[in-house]
Amino acid sequence: MNPQAVKDITEGLSTLLADTYIVYLKTQNYHWNVTGPNFHSLHKMFEEQYLELANAVDEIAERIRALQAFAPASFAQYLELSNIKEETKVPSSNQMIKNLLNDHEIIIKHLAGLQPIAVDAGDEGTLDMLITRTEVHQKTAWMLRSSME
Repeated sequence: MNPQAVKDITEGLSTLLADTYIVYLKTQNYHWNVTGPNFHSLHKMFEEQYLELANAVDEIAERIRALQAFAPASFAQYLELSNIKEETKVPSSNQMIKNLLNDHEIIIKHLAGLQPIAVDAGDEGTLDMLITRTEVHQKTAWMLRSSME
């Protein structure tokens, strides 16, 4: 790959990493702090989601490293790079679902924008990961949408 393509891909992956980490932390927060009549099902669903996101963070960072760039790895960098706002409060359970749905939709849009860059660069490894991540975020969005009151 040419150096500009690698730069474009790793910058896009760095934003994806930051977005994923912020959503991971937010989902874990919600898992810990959810209350209400749907506590058990939401507590369990949020746990499944944050565990999947934890694995994704590692996969994305390792892809950045495979492309010989350094992965961002601080909260300050994540907050600067991310398109997603961190959670500083404990919203209602229904608002938690809405917030996460919005976040996953932001990531889906970002993934859609990265795929053509990977295609143009002939970066099949990144493209494969982006397609898989898109499928996961689309399924998660569906589950969240279906859980709203």
